[in-house]
Parts: sequence; structure tokens; C-alpha cells
Amino acid sequence: MDRSGIEFSIPVIEVDRLAKRVPVAEGQGELHILEDVCFSVDAGESVAIVGASGSGKSTLLGLLAGLDVPAGGTVKIQGRDLFQLDEDERAALRGESVGFVFQSFQLLPALTALENVMLPLELAGNSDARAVAVRWLERVGLGGRLRHYPKHLSGGEQQRVALARAFAPDPRLLLADEPTGNLDAETGRAVIELMFSLNREAGTTLILVTHDEHLAARCGRVLRMQSGRLTEAVATAG
Repeated sequence: MDRSGIEFSIPVIEVDRLAKRVPVAEGQGELHILEDVCFSVDAGESVAIVGASGSGKSTLLGLLAGLDVPAGGTVKIQGRDLFQLDEDERAALRGESVGFVFQSFQLLPALTALENVMLPLELAGNSDARAVAVRWLERVGLGGRLRHYPKHLSGGEQQRVALARAFAPDPRLLLADEPTGNLDAETGRAVIELMFSLNREAGTTLILVTHDEHLAARCGRVLRMQSGRLTEAVATAG
């Protein structure tokens, strides 16, 4: 059993026959963005989802988080079917179990770095939110930038705030969507090293969407998307 008393035999996330379709022009049917996607990820695994632009990988990540609703199929997080939950219940499950790192950082501009990291902790009812947020910002090297607003931080600093925000609630699952996409190569490498280091320390399950094959090879397994379908799964050296 893990730290939460959950059996390791239960995958952290299970995806079965997941589909996403959207209507096109009247009388022209539907556009199939995802079709018959199936896979599971066990506790502590790191998995990269790769594919060309438009292959459906970011849409898939949004469905894994319950931020969108599929045309068919299921996504289970720790055995709970996301789409049998209402919107508020899905939000609660995300708050309890899922951390996010986005290409565009998604920091709230009116909040300081400290307040951005505190927010999900406060929403989860953590009475020690400030101390936890300070500790994580110090962990990512931003102990001296607590009161700075996002506009006063570099791209790399903003992404480090985003990492602190993602890890601070102690999630079971981390979802990362092109986390270095808005960073220069050197800054991106530093952020990725930090993300993988934090992930190892926390024992978090990682699902990473990227077009970068070198970054994908850092994960234990690679899932390849083509035209909305999984075409292969490859084990890597991690």
C-alpha cells in the first residue's frame, strides 16, 4: 500500500476506449480528435505522450484531468470514474490528486508568487498553506521572490512558481503540457531537471505531453499519438 493506503495494484490512471469528437460544418458530420484510446499508468511511473501538432495529445491531457468531457470511453483516477462525477466533484478530485504544469505557466497575474502557490492549498482547506507555499518556493530557488508578481518574473522563474504550485498540494498525479515550450533551451533544461528531481523526491506519477523526443526519453515509457489514436508504447531507459 502507498502513503494514502491505496493498493499499488490499482493504477493511478486508467483510460478505456476514450473518444473525442466535435461537429464540423452543418451536414458534414464530426471531426474525430481522439478515437479508441486505451492505456493505464501505475503509481510512480513517468510516461511521455508524443506526437505531431494536431495529433490529439493536448486534448487527451485535458480529458485525463477532467477539464473536458469525452464523446465516449472512461478515465479513472485511483479507481474513480471522472465522468460519473459532476463538475464540482471532478474539481474536488483534481484538487486532491492532480497537479498541473502548463506551457503558458497559467499564473494569476494579480497574485504574487507566494499567493499563486498558496491558492490551491487554501482551496483544499490546508490550514498551513503559507508555510507550505514558502517551503516549496524555497525548494525551487525562489525564496527571495515570494512577493513578486508574475510580470516581474522571468519565464523560467514563472515556470518554477508553477512547479511549486503543482507539487505543494502533494498530488498523486502530475500532468505537464509542453512545460518548456515557452522557454529558451538553457532555461528549459534547468526547469526539466528540476521537475524530474521534484518528481523523484515526491514519488509522483508523471504524464508529460511533449513534441521533444529527448525530453520524452527521460520518462520510463513513451506513448505515441497519430491522428487521434495511440500507435505504440515504447519503454525507455528513463
